[in-house]
Amino acid sequence: MSNATGRLPRGVLAPIVAIVLVLASSSTVVVAALTGGIGGHNGAFEAVACDAPSLPGAIVNVTESDMGSTMMGTGLMRPSLLVDPTSVSAGKISFVVHNEGNLVHEMLVMPLPRDGAGTRPTGSDGKIDESASLGEASQSCAAGRGDGIAPGATGWVTLDLVPGRYELICDQPWHYAAGMFDVLTVQGDT
Repeated sequence: MSNATGRLPRGVLAPIVAIVLVLASSSTVVVAALTGGIGGHNGAFEAVACDAPSLPGAIVNVTESDMGSTMMGTGLMRPSLLVDPTSVSAGKISFVVHNEGNLVHEMLVMPLPRDGAGTRPTGSDGKIDESASLGEASQSCAAGRGDGIAPGATGWVTLDLVPGRYELICDQPWHYAAGMFDVLTVQGDT
């Protein structure tokens, strides 16, 4: 496309720049749409900051993060779901879930599978079968079930749990398969 001097012909540069800008902005919109950034579902465009109120029972803090970005090729998603403490006494337990990531997350409490944490089958939609869920925190700045916890936000749920081992998971599409789970041990009365 260049001429003998190695330069672009007059009037060609501006359309090329315009095309590059359109493609760049379109790819951002496409990437945002694919990752759920548009409309706030599973995206980073609607960050919210809030804290949980005073809650009953033992408090279990759950920190969720995706530590990296799938946007614009800046790195792979390195998800994590960390439980603190990892062991509490049976009874009323309040889970305070803080989303430190760039994507929407949630937290479900499920009995630990016989094969161990991270072994649940994932469907073609990137989610697991949630029918065994005992409860979830998936609402920004509120208790219980919702559409997910926005980046920077906190959600919570209070459950009565018997002694046993429980898997805490994020079941946003492909998050569990990517490693967003941890184990909580609920001990009997001493």
